[in-house]
Amino acid sequence: MPKQTDIRILDVHYDFEEHQYRTPLKFGGVPTDHCVLFNVRMQVQTRDGKEAEGNGSMPLGNVWAFPPRHAPFDQSLAAMKKLAELAVTATRDCTLCAHPLELSEVLEPEFLRIADELSQTMQLASPMPKLCTVVTTSPIDAAIHDAFGKANGINSYNGLGEDFIQADVSHFLNEQFTGKYLDQYTSRQPKPNMPLYHLIGALDPLTDADIAERLNDGLPETLPEWIAADGLTHLKIKLNGDDLDWDVARVLAIDKVTAETQAKRGVETWHYSADFNETCQDVEYLLEFLNQIQAAESNAFQRLAYIEQPTDRDLKAHPENKMHKAAEIKPVVIDESLTDFETFLLAREQGYSGVALKACKGQSQALLMGAAAAEYGMFLAVQDLTCPGASFLHSAGLAARIPGVTAIEGNSRQFCPSANDGWRDEFPSIFNITDGTVGTHILTAPGLGY
Repeated sequence: MPKQTDIRILDVHYDFEEHQYRTPLKFGGVPTDHCVLFNVRMQVQTRDGKEAEGNGSMPLGNVWAFPPRHAPFDQSLAAMKKLAELAVTATRDCTLCAHPLELSEVLEPEFLRIADELSQTMQLASPMPKLCTVVTTSPIDAAIHDAFGKANGINSYNGLGEDFIQADVSHFLNEQFTGKYLDQYTSRQPKPNMPLYHLIGALDPLTDADIAERLNDGLPETLPEWIAADGLTHLKIKLNGDDLDWDVARVLAIDKVTAETQAKRGVETWHYSADFNETCQDVEYLLEFLNQIQAAESNAFQRLAYIEQPTDRDLKAHPENKMHKAAEIKPVVIDESLTDFETFLLAREQGYSGVALKACKGQSQALLMGAAAAEYGMFLAVQDLTCPGASFLHSAGLAARIPGVTAIEGNSRQFCPSANDGWRDEFPSIFNITDGTVGTHILTAPGLGY
């Protein structure tokens, strides 16, 4: 029987919001200096007549989702903005009354169809990838989940059980999930707080010697300054993937600077993750990288918690990139590769042992892939897209509600702090980091939690 909590979409509005980066951030070898936020506001109504407005926001992130090797920066950004506009129109025209997961199931194929048509009409050199489409439309999915919770007077994470949705998880994934619902894979309360992964970009200075001219804008500028100011214990290291000597030297330099800084603070335990953004030519590069780190500094090797997306995101095109040997050494997680359950299963087959969830791929997909990872016993992480404001609140809530996720990445405070203006005052425990953790305990409001 239909659920009285089901929602229908009454209206959708949107805007774009641009922010300059404080310093350039390098994605997969390409520096970027600004972000464009896609903000969505959605009015919905339940079957029993209750109405509410939901909100979603996310950076379009074209350098990551539609890389310059496929389309020039300006063209890919223009394509994502046009897709966003057309997707809003398609969402406004949707007449289905259902649970957010079921609405997402109907809307995503329509968004993909629009993206295919747009690729042709704009004469793009490469069609818009699926990752690009799910990133672009993720604020729509977020707004649906947010509005659903608000209309029903509940936190959206508490509306995932059998009382709220007819279809079990097997409907969206496979028969292994028969009789199981997403409330079994999520928590009814958020984790009180979570360690923050601080990003160290390939262009970021480690010490004063690396700075030609200081910004003097009141924020930390070197790694020791960031560690001391924010009480950091988790560091994410961006690597180049095409220069083994540089990558090894970079990790060792970071470990040396960090060890000296933590010793002054009396901190004995901290962690790294290493992100190659798919730039390694093959798994042998990764294996040699791990071997050299372990040989040069065993403590740095022990502190390395996991490896993120070392080789090309197109798993079908590169079946030779098996991760079994590397995953025996450290967890190896997919990020760019993960766009649906099919790629999840293929990644497992190719030896990946973990999954990086991202709010920017859509709330529905993140919940389902989190359930899949838990069911198959895989390592879980939640990653960032330099998400400021509402988009970081969304990402933090996701990390706080999925068991097994132990930390959260959040770097808008480093690269795009102006976009957090106003949000810091309203949600200080999320945006003002002092003890190395994000205070996710506050994310309990109706909707997505904020």
